[in-house]
Amino acid sequence: MGGPPEGTNASGIVLAGGRSHRLGRDKALETIGGQPLVRRVIDRISQATDDVAVVVAEMAQARALPLENRHRVVVDLYPGAGPLGGIFSGLSAADHHWAVAVACDMPFLNLALVRRMLALREGADAVVPMLRGYPEPTHAVYSKACLPFMEEVLSAGDRKIILFYDKVKVVYLPEEEIAALDPDFLSFFNVNTAEDLEKALTLAAQGR
Repeated sequence: MGGPPEGTNASGIVLAGGRSHRLGRDKALETIGGQPLVRRVIDRISQATDDVAVVVAEMAQARALPLENRHRVVVDLYPGAGPLGGIFSGLSAADHHWAVAVACDMPFLNLALVRRMLALREGADAVVPMLRGYPEPTHAVYSKACLPFMEEVLSAGDRKIILFYDKVKVVYLPEEEIAALDPDFLSFFNVNTAEDLEKALTLAAQGR
């Protein structure tokens, strides 16, 4: 797949540093829709961003992933700090001021939804979807203005992403708007368990 039809002035961050404890093997390598899951996510987010960084816990982990030379690998600056550490590391290395952060286990990313989030950047520091009354911080758009506040949380030993939200200007995308673009909310479907994997395989076979 090619890149975006025109420049978006945004980078992509794919969080691939997790250990897949619940599945018992590296979910990033599971084949869904004829592609390793991580490549499916990279290829999809590449259609809405200008460049993509894949964040891993260590370089050995990256060597096991089916990446190409054009895929930039970023090693987590805060190992063991969860998705917040990964977002911070990817955003620090991003080419652009803005980046779309997604987890590597989200096989059904919706490009219309991603582009809607990017369209809401003006006057904001972050754009975060709301689902069932809660933010979805690993499917969100962040600017480099968030970096010092992310680092404050990380330096304090905390891992919860939303702890810095009250320090920056966050635009929340309401559930009704998400539903208009992604009625089944499949953008937020994660592959964590064997049951999730079976569901993902079924949905992919249906062309989702």
